[in-house]
Amino acid sequence: MTIRIGNAPCSWGIEFPSDPSYPSWQSVLDQCAGAGYKGIELGPIGFMPEDPAILAPALAERDLAIIGGVVFRPFHDPAKWDEVLDASRRTAKALIAHGAQHLVLIDSISARRAPTAGRAAEAEQMGKAEWTAFRDRIATVAKMASEEYGLTVGIHAHAAGFMDFEPELERLLSEVDESILKICFDTGHHSYAGYDPIAFMDRNISRISYMHFKDIDPKVKADVVANRTGFYKACGQGIFCNLGKGDVDFPAVRQRLLAAGFEGWCTVEQDCDPSMPGTPLEDARANREYLQSIGF
Repeated sequence: MTIRIGNAPCSWGIEFPSDPSYPSWQSVLDQCAGAGYKGIELGPIGFMPEDPAILAPALAERDLAIIGGVVFRPFHDPAKWDEVLDASRRTAKALIAHGAQHLVLIDSISARRAPTAGRAAEAEQMGKAEWTAFRDRIATVAKMASEEYGLTVGIHAHAAGFMDFEPELERLLSEVDESILKICFDTGHHSYAGYDPIAFMDRNISRISYMHFKDIDPKVKADVVANRTGFYKACGQGIFCNLGKGDVDFPAVRQRLLAAGFEGWCTVEQDCDPSMPGTPLEDARANREYLQSIGF
């Protein structure tokens, strides 16, 4: 069995295709390789070159592979469906050009949900018709990417979107066929939502196709939940910490993956704000060293 460890542009604060505060894509590749990783995600489509004739040589120079890509778009908003579908197709095409496997679907942050991140009991819920349309948009992209492009598609729960809390995730999984939709399991977002990542893995390990490794500072989490702090402020307070410094039991995560015979990539994600003081390269190195120390 082989588990490989990669990283993602969000660890350098990359959330959108471009922003003046962002480091260049070349710098992100340099630092990812320099921190000891052999793989990286595409990041939001448009951040890295979509022309494989440009990106492929840059990856080869740094001995990096593309692992997968994320469609972090408003699946919850019917008015943005054309945007969601365009990003999905472009990401799928970019992935197959580099021989990558994983397409990750994330409902992006909603103004209706951001104020109640981490607080399931207070969060606004979709009505039946809105949920059905939301589910069908996710299923449409999953079917397209798996059947037309041969990709493995995983749904990713994310704080402050409408696919956040465990009951929502499990409802979606029960309503969309496993042949087209699996799970990209993010340990940190599951903890932030108020649930036990290990217990979820125990119940759903056979459907988990891809992992995102993220940790949560328990003191910050307790504070933002108690004070009903919104998602963006929680990020600014450092809720996403270095691996091994938070409340996620990564040795137990490793044990579950080993027991299940999991093979392939697990990707480190330590979301950060590039406009704030910080050292993503040092964090990337520390996270790689921590994972090596526990056997990854």
